[in-house]
Amino acid sequence: MSLSPPATLTPLSAEVVLGKTPSLKEPALLDGALYWLEQRPHEQGRTTLMGRAAQGQEPRECTPGDWNLRCRVHEYGGGPCAIGRRANGEAVAVFVHDADRCLWRLDLDQPGAEPQRLLTPQGKRFEGALGGGLIDRQRDRWIGVLERDGQDHLVALPLAGGELVELHQAADFCGYPALSPNGARLAWVEWQQPAMPWDCSSLWLADVQASGQLGPGRRVAGSAPEDPQAISVFQPIWAGRDLVVANDRSGFWNLERWSAAEQDALETPRWQPLLHEQAEFAMPQWVFGMSTHAWDGERLLALACRQGRWELGELKDQSWRPLEQPCSDLAGLCAQAGQLACIASSPTLPSGLLELDLKTGSWRHQPAAPCPIAQEAISQPQELWFDGHGGQATQAWYYPPTGGGHSEAPLLVKSHSGPTAMARTGLNLAIQFWTSRGWGVVDVNYGGSTGFGRAYRERLNGQWGVVDVADCAAAAQALIEQGQAHPKRVAIEGGSAGGFTTLAALCFSDCFSAGASRYGVADLSALAEDTHRFEARYLDGLVGPWPEQRALYAARSPLNHAERMSCPVIFFQGLEDVVVPPEQTERMAEALRNKGIPVEVRLFPEEGHGFRKGSTQIEVLEATEAFFRAHFAL
Repeated sequence: MSLSPPATLTPLSAEVVLGKTPSLKEPALLDGALYWLEQRPHEQGRTTLMGRAAQGQEPRECTPGDWNLRCRVHEYGGGPCAIGRRANGEAVAVFVHDADRCLWRLDLDQPGAEPQRLLTPQGKRFEGALGGGLIDRQRDRWIGVLERDGQDHLVALPLAGGELVELHQAADFCGYPALSPNGARLAWVEWQQPAMPWDCSSLWLADVQASGQLGPGRRVAGSAPEDPQAISVFQPIWAGRDLVVANDRSGFWNLERWSAAEQDALETPRWQPLLHEQAEFAMPQWVFGMSTHAWDGERLLALACRQGRWELGELKDQSWRPLEQPCSDLAGLCAQAGQLACIASSPTLPSGLLELDLKTGSWRHQPAAPCPIAQEAISQPQELWFDGHGGQATQAWYYPPTGGGHSEAPLLVKSHSGPTAMARTGLNLAIQFWTSRGWGVVDVNYGGSTGFGRAYRERLNGQWGVVDVADCAAAAQALIEQGQAHPKRVAIEGGSAGGFTTLAALCFSDCFSAGASRYGVADLSALAEDTHRFEARYLDGLVGPWPEQRALYAARSPLNHAERMSCPVIFFQGLEDVVVPPEQTERMAEALRNKGIPVEVRLFPEEGHGFRKGSTQIEVLEATEAFFRAHFAL
């Protein structure tokens, strides 16, 4: 049977979906001006700084040309740019330029000014990775993270240029420094392997001495590796002189406050929970620059995820007051003097800048690019709850094909990356690409996903390749039983950790008839032995201690079970990937070829882990659709 989209609908092209729509990140407010990062797929994934002096004015590109703002701390980066004011009151941006990995200063009050390099490398490129910083106005310097020689450091650099000054050497990893408004105290987050920061992390606090150095630091929240209860903290901020952080000791990342009076008395910290909500006010700290709460000078504002949907609100008198606005997928919150901004989208609104006037309640949403689909043609997510691994209630978002689901429709199962990420509800044109071609899509929040509390996230502990596989298969089976999909036309796709889930599902489940893996993990043992520092012990929690559980790693690795796979697979791999080395993909593809299984491999010489170029993303989407269509005879 040939399946075509309804005649009234023109299928979305990959160029429309991915070609020129920029990705907006990390907005920052500075005295009425709004700045944000814009990653442009049509410029080889280059990230530039954009700014707008006041609402209603046209934005300008602050770093045109070849400037590429990118942090490589912990490989995943984030936080490449800090916005603030110098001691003399001048507005500045301090950013990491990817070409030389150095810090540069841009004077924002002088339109057209050229950035000035603050750090001179010994060679062509700075040896080490910098990022995740802030502007220390009182001392006219940048404070941030340096990763070098397998160690994290908090460092400072004068805004006039000079040498890096070490402030603190972490026991292992650190990030998210937060300076008190008067510059007297610095808070930051630390964690140690084998824990990831969302498993077990701690909040540290130190006085800033007259010399600019830090006094002795002490742990004031979260947990140390040896503590019996593992607790995670996220994004410390200062609400006036009080310290606020997200803490998941209740089972959910809720916000807590430590009063200035107790800090001054140097008493044992007594944190006051600001809410008791079964909602997440934080995200897994994969990168710097994430923000889910902010202080505007008078109000504490936050983003909260409740059962997979995000909302925006104000915390007041230990109660939660949602703020009226049109979006259900929000990130990157910032606020100042009655203004609020974040990156936001909804099932029918493309991702863009959402701004609120907190005094009037009025809001404005400016998409990064116009929506290319008529509102009535958008397939909107339907909440799907089903019995997943072990009969546990598990959630997914189902997008019916245009015209509605039916028993002959092909189904694409999406396994997200992370695996601590989550399936979100914002308008995803890549999903609409499929639904406009008559496919249903189910985006699965398998056990291990964020947005449903710590217990849901910990379902994957020791069970990676089991729980996620069972949940993805169960989501597909639930839709088949509802008459929404054809049992022989179910494909699965994913990237990175989602690529592992995809390959494992094709090996250990008989639910799927084709798969697409983007830089997916095929050999867990190789990943445990040969990956970057940030994830070097990640699998201890997801699978088991390495190398003691070597046999379990072998049992879970798709590469060792190619004989159990019987359906076609397409692979996409960047040759500069240091997280999942290309050799894993090549070995997996060769094992399948030797078995006579149809295989296609696309290699990208200038891509790493996560494809940044628009041309690469377009090729991946088009090739995946063509591969599935050919093997499903659609």
